[in-house]
Order: sequence, then structure tokens, then C-alpha cells
Amino acid sequence: MSDRESIDAVRSNFADRHIGPNEYQIKTMLLELGFDSLEKFVEKVVPANIFWNQDLDLPQPVSETQALAEIKEIAKSNQVKRSMIGTGYYATKLPNVILRNVLENPAWYTAYTPYQPEISQGRLEVLFAFQTLISDLTGLPIANASMLDEATAAAEAMTLAHRASKASDSAIFLIDKNLHPQVKAVIETRAEPLNITVKQVEFSGPDYQKIDNEIFGAILAYPASDGSVNDLTECITWLHSKSALVILDTDPLFLTLHKSVSEIGGDIAVGSAQRFGTPMGFGGPHAGFLSVRLGLERSLPGRLVGQSIDAKGEPAYRLALQTREQHIRRDKATSNICTAQVLLAVINGLYAIYHGPAGLKAIASTINQIANTFYTTLKEAGFSFKTKHFFDTLTITNFPKGKDAGYFLARANSLNFNFRRDNQNLEHIGISFDEVSDDAELIKLYEIFEVKNDGGAESKSLNLNTSLERKSEYLSHPIFNTYHSETAMLRYMRNLADRDLALDRTMIPLGSCTMKLNATAEMIPVTWPEFSQLHPYAPVDQVAGFNKLISQLSSWLTEVTGYDAVSLQPNAGSQGEFAGLLAIRKYLDSKNGKNRKICLIPESAHGTNAASAVMAGMQVVVIKCDEYGNVSIADIKEKIAQYQDQIAALMVTYPSTHGVFESAISEICGLIHDAGGQVYVDGANLNALVGLSKPGKFGADVSHLNLHKTFCIPHGGGGPGVGPVIVRKHLADFLPGNPLAQSRQSGQPGESKVGPVSAANFGSASILPISWMYIRMMGAQGLKKATSVAILSANYLAKKLEPDFPILYRGESGFIAHECIIDLREITKQTGVTVDDVAKRLMDHGFHAPTVSFPVAGTMMIEPTESEDIRELDRFLEAMHSIREEIRDIENGKLTVEESALRFAPHTANDLLAEKWDRKYSREVAAFPNGRQIGMGRVGKYWPTVSRIDGAHGDRNLVCACVPIEEYAKAER
Repeated sequence: MSDRESIDAVRSNFADRHIGPNEYQIKTMLLELGFDSLEKFVEKVVPANIFWNQDLDLPQPVSETQALAEIKEIAKSNQVKRSMIGTGYYATKLPNVILRNVLENPAWYTAYTPYQPEISQGRLEVLFAFQTLISDLTGLPIANASMLDEATAAAEAMTLAHRASKASDSAIFLIDKNLHPQVKAVIETRAEPLNITVKQVEFSGPDYQKIDNEIFGAILAYPASDGSVNDLTECITWLHSKSALVILDTDPLFLTLHKSVSEIGGDIAVGSAQRFGTPMGFGGPHAGFLSVRLGLERSLPGRLVGQSIDAKGEPAYRLALQTREQHIRRDKATSNICTAQVLLAVINGLYAIYHGPAGLKAIASTINQIANTFYTTLKEAGFSFKTKHFFDTLTITNFPKGKDAGYFLARANSLNFNFRRDNQNLEHIGISFDEVSDDAELIKLYEIFEVKNDGGAESKSLNLNTSLERKSEYLSHPIFNTYHSETAMLRYMRNLADRDLALDRTMIPLGSCTMKLNATAEMIPVTWPEFSQLHPYAPVDQVAGFNKLISQLSSWLTEVTGYDAVSLQPNAGSQGEFAGLLAIRKYLDSKNGKNRKICLIPESAHGTNAASAVMAGMQVVVIKCDEYGNVSIADIKEKIAQYQDQIAALMVTYPSTHGVFESAISEICGLIHDAGGQVYVDGANLNALVGLSKPGKFGADVSHLNLHKTFCIPHGGGGPGVGPVIVRKHLADFLPGNPLAQSRQSGQPGESKVGPVSAANFGSASILPISWMYIRMMGAQGLKKATSVAILSANYLAKKLEPDFPILYRGESGFIAHECIIDLREITKQTGVTVDDVAKRLMDHGFHAPTVSFPVAGTMMIEPTESEDIRELDRFLEAMHSIREEIRDIENGKLTVEESALRFAPHTANDLLAEKWDRKYSREVAAFPNGRQIGMGRVGKYWPTVSRIDGAHGDRNLVCACVPIEEYAKAER
């Protein structure tokens, strides 16, 4: 056996499978960079003053089989009972064809945010359908591509109303007392640092009309958390008379039977689409939604998918009004949302497509009929209810025969049912019916409540408030009325997936986004019922398995980062940022530092950083960077002198957003601490630190971590994510509070010093097993090696790319961290070739483009991660070299940029099949730029389905939902 064969022997553990380059390839890259060992290379690159030279204290790694067996034992500690708690979370039936071909399909869950729309047409089409679904059901014409959950959607709607209102600064915001408790709690958390006064109001009676304050907005429950379905028209009319914007928190399934939000006068609608096929998952991830009336679309947070045209004039989808994304406004933003729950919105959209309007209405009708049968039967048996009009939820207020709520709750528990105990009145019981409810379940419920079944289960009448019965049509577009057989649905979803380019096809070398392997073994536990079917507010004694997994994962994350405490509640990096800055603010307030409002942020920072600081009640002051891309220490000192005792925090990304290790980071932290402030290290680039450095040890006080980057939760086409906030000991008491802190049911009574930032206490809990599996299988040495190889691969690419494209920044060692920035500005100046031209031409090579024009306009930021082997790195290098040769043809006058393949890219099959070909390059060059494709070949050629998309046209002619059926029919004719 040769040396190479020996080195290339069968990989024996998970870390060797996760890390793309084998030992021979690692040695090859090291030699290219002038090193003979990975250890020596890393010691040269990572500054000595932050280098962690001890092993991480983590369990010894285990195999995939062993890890799955271990997490299965943990899962068994969870009790999967029939939860009818409701409160915005319901059991649902995810059609198996969507479960297997979307949720469990890497073509869908490994895709990236559709910033390159030509290679994202499949998921963009479904997101467009999701927006249509929400727009049709709510009756409001503009809906975004999903929010993080129902509670954060409501909070975003409040800030949207605040921004859009012409009211004075003293105007207040009204909250319906009948909202779900977690929704009220998150709104209050978000309102406080913005100095928004909120007032809880009972809208079911006339007392609200006695309010004489100026009101900028109000949020009402439609239906109420206790199940009541009230006609809110009079309330809305009164609020509009006060010039207030009206938000309705609603349920999309409810709206299939009841008047839309617009029909009763609402301006904004929020809610959760969870019950459209997404498992409860102990709280998430779930797609919240937000829709608005015309005139508010440019204040809409998050992402909006719009229809435009491509270079051929054909319709194509892309992110609309992209430059107005809230976080790009930086300190002028009212939202820091830069993501969506794409994978979950895709599932919800496909669920609606599969069932169609008739199917959705049938599901809703069955739920209401079963609830009404239960109501009628128990009412005849002497039980009392809070309301006579309801959809799916009933609140029992009085019990016959001297029995009380505790008695029936105990009976329910013994028969494996969970009901809701009303926190306002412990003698009330709430029961929510859902898609899995049936006649057999009714019989069990009658047994719990000791009611004889005299055939009541056969009664199938609806219970509707006739004044609110829906008569308007919805989902009439053909997309919702075509794919109802499994065969048709299967082929439709396959067609959609084939139009996208995800990690299952190719490297996605995005700087700052860390598109690494999401191993199959990590994904398997996600759909186990022990994790996916738990209600987030299930009694604490039923979730022992989740508590153990969360405790272990939390301890591993604190060990990896050097911090002391962590909250897994934030369900996106943006929410982690907000929670971390809120912890700083509350801590400083407790130390008589309420005057400290200044947050120093480098000019190179992520846009979300400044937006998060403003949301936390801080004032942003920008710090300059020096010519090498480092944070300017001189400017920090100048700003500290200028603001003295007003400094609250420095928010800095490490390694820097420019992709280098700044050796002065500890000095910078010391300067801020000496000034009385706190240091926030953005964890976006933690992929370059794990096992090599600990931010909690080199001077940082708080970070958020992107589990959807460094710790392998997949991006899902732009979501879900998890952004835990992790802190040193002195900030531990200021982590996000439990959304149900006052709930006896939650098992965690008492108030928190800081409110919740998400609807569920542990955020998107059902995907935490992914990161648990990753760390458990990698172990300390595996994690350290992964980080080392990520840095090695990035430097290998930088070395190979530099002859063609200059590297913009390097660290003091002469090396970069885990990503590099190539500078195309001089090329653009000399030839007219833009970064967009290069990005689109890469599609013809079968690649997703790197990050474009961030953090520096006219550049590309490239991050290979540790998961790509040297063959894929070399394939990318050959593509970039080929593109450089095409640029040289323009430099040498062989053709102009307007005549080049770069400007016409990407090339579709229709381009090449056109009868007329009058371009200055051949069809062969268009399709196969360098004659062949290493590792993929012509057999695996990826064909974009649309030509380059005209974004400006889409912004001028905003279309973000399927056209009404009348217009569709007219177009067909």
C-alpha cells in the first residue's frame, strides 16, 4: 500500500466524514502554504494572545450509530401525550409526500437564502404561493415570506404601526387582554426599550371607549385565546376614529370559515401558519406571518418575494424591494429581521396547495363540528362555557356535581391528555380541537368528563357567529387547485427542487454564512414524535428528555465559548443580538448606568447589529476601520473620550467581518471595560474559533451563536435558525425570561428581570437535536480539527485566487481567517465587469456565488468551510480562473463587456436551443465555460431555468401574490 493509499484509507469516525479534505489533501494544502503540519499553520494564523491551548472539556466522541442510540434514550424520557392546550400550537397532519420530499430532503433544507434568484426559482415559487395563501385568507394584499413566530410577528407589527403612524411620541399601544399570553409578553419586551407605552384592554365590552389617550395602534385577538369569536367591527371603527392602525392576531384555518381581516376593517394581520402541516416541536420552528393593507408595504419587515421579468421578458421570482430590507437601514431600522422561516413557510404553502381551498375548509369545518359536538354534549350534562361562539377552542368555566378543574385535569392526565389551565382563573379549563381530532377522541373526552355518550358524536353541525361567516372566495388560483393527487404533488415538488441549487449539488462558498455539511445522522431525530409532537407548554414532568438535551447542549456551548450561561430561546441570530444587547442594557440599568446608551459598532459590521442596538434602546456610534480592515483603536479611544460615561457597549464581530483575526481584540475589550461598558462579540464567525479560541475568555461579555452556521442546523433556504444568547456570569440574570413565567403549568413560576424575545421558552426546540448530534459525534478534537481545516481551506483558496483577483484584507500574520474577500473594483473600473456578472457566470459553472458586495461594495467574500474536499475547491478555482480569462478577453479588446458571456449569464437551455445565435461566443462556451466541469461533468450539468432577472422592473411593478383568477383567466385567453 502506497503512502497516499494509506492516508486515504477508510475514514473511521464521524469527524473524518464531516471534514471534507482527507489527510493527503490537508497535507497538499499545507505544502501550498509553506507548512508541514496543521498545528503549526494554526498557531501562525490565530493570534497568540487569544489562542486556547487546552483541550475542550467535552464527552469523547461516538459514532453515528451510538449517538442515535443515545439521543433515542433521551427522547424516550419525553412523554408524548395528546396535547389539546392550544394557545397557538396544534397537532397537525403533515402529508407524507411533503414530509419525505421536503422536510427530509436535502435539496430543500440545505439551500441558502434566495439572494441569487436565478438559481432559487423553486422555493421562490412556493414562497410566492405562501404569500398568496396569507394574503387571500387575511384579505390584505401584501404578505411577507414569513416571520419567526406568532409573537415576534405581533411585536414587529407593533413597531411597523409605530413607524407608520403620524401620532405623537406620547401615543400608546393597546393590547387585547384576550391575546395568547406569550404574544402579550413578547410585545411588552419589545416595547419597553423603545419607550412605547402599552396598555392591556378588554375589547369584548364597551370599557375600551373610555380611553382618552392618543393611540397609534392596537392589536386584537381574532379569535380570542379563550376561544371566543367576537365581532370586532365596532372596536375597529372606534380605533380608526382615533387614527390608530389596527392589527388582528388571527388563525389562517379559522379564516377559511370566518370573514377575513380586511372584511372587518383590519389594517395588519399576524399569526402562525404552524397548523398547516408543521409539527408543534416543543415550540418551533414555525412560520409566523404578517400581511398589510396597501400603503404599508415599504414598512414591512423581513423578506418579500415579488414577481419580475428576466432578460427574455419571461416572468421570474426574486426578493422584492430588497434594498429596503429593514436591517439595511442600520440605526434607522425599526426591525433587525434579516431572515424568514423559509423551510416552514414552504411546508405550509405546499400543505395548502395539496389540500386546496375545499380541503382546507373541510378540515376547518370538521374541527368546528367536533368542537361543537363536545360543547353540546357537555352543556347538556351541566357544564358551563365561557362563550357560545367559537371555532376550535372551548373554555369550561363551571363543573357539575361539585367537581372542580383539578379533578378533571387529573383524570385527563391519567388518560394521556393535556388540557390548558387558565392562568387568570385556575378553575377554568381550556380545550383546543385540531386536525387530528375525531369521533374516537370524543369518546375518550366524554370518559374524562364522566359524560355518557348518547350518540352525540353523530351530530355534525357547525358553530358559527353568523355575522362573521365567510362568503368571499380564497385560493382560487390554479396553483391551489391542481396538485391534489400524490402523483401530481410528487412531480410538482420534484420540478421545484430541480430549479434550485442547494448544498446537495454543489459547494455554496458564502462568506459570513458558513454553508457546511448538515449530516443525515444529525437530521434524523428531528421528525421523531418524541421531539416533534410535544406542545411547548406541556407540563414540565412530561419533557424530561428535552430538558436533559437542552441542559447538555447548553453546557457544551458554554464550554466551547468560555461563557457561563446560555439561553436557547432566540429563534434567529437577530433575536440573539437583541437579547444580548437587552441583557447589557438591563445589567447597566441595575448598576445605576441608565445614562449609558452609546453602542459602538464598526463600519464593517452586519446591518443587523445597528438595528438590534436601536431596538434595545441604544444609540449607535460608528467606529472606523483602518486601511487593513481592522477596527481602528485610535478611533475607539477618540469615541470613548468623546462619550466618556455614556458608553454602554461595543458590538464587534470576531474574526472581523473583513475575514481576519485582529490581534488587538483583547486590548479593545480592555478599553471598553475600563470605560465602564460591556463587549458584545457577534458569533457569526464562530466557525473560525471553535476549539482554538474562546470569546468568553479573551474579553467578551456576551455573544449570540448561529447554530444554523457553526453548529450545523441547515439554512433551509433562508430559515429556520437558532441564535442562542450566551453570557458571562454577571449577565446571567438578564437572559430572556419564560414567555409563561406566571404559569403554574410551565413549572417555572416567578418573574424574570427581562421578558421573552420569542414565543416559546426554548425557541425552535425541535431542531436543537441537530447541534446536539454534531457536537456529540465530533468531540473536542473533531471540532478543533474542523475549525483548523476551515481556516486552511480558506487560505488555500486565497493563495490560489490571488494571481487573478487581489485579496482585500489579511491579518498581521499575512493570512486570513475562515473567509477571504476578493476585490473586483479595479476590474470593474477597467472593463465594466461587475460582481453581479461574475456571480451569474458562476451559475453556468454549476456554483452558487459567494457573498456579493458585503461588507465592501464591489467585492466577493468567499468561505469554503471544512466540509468541502480539495476536488471541489479546485473545481471552484478553475471556474474563477475561467471567468478571469473571459475578463482578459474584454481587457484585450476581443469583445466588449456587453458582448461577453459574462453579461448574458446565466445561460438557460432555451438560450442554447434558440434558432438564432448571434453572439460573439459559441453555444458550447455559454453552457460549458471551460470545456468541462471537474467533478460534475456534462451529465451533472445544472441548468438555470430563467435568464438574468430585472430587479428594478419588479420594484417598479410590485407583484407579490398570485394574480386574481379573473386576471389569470384573461391572460390565458
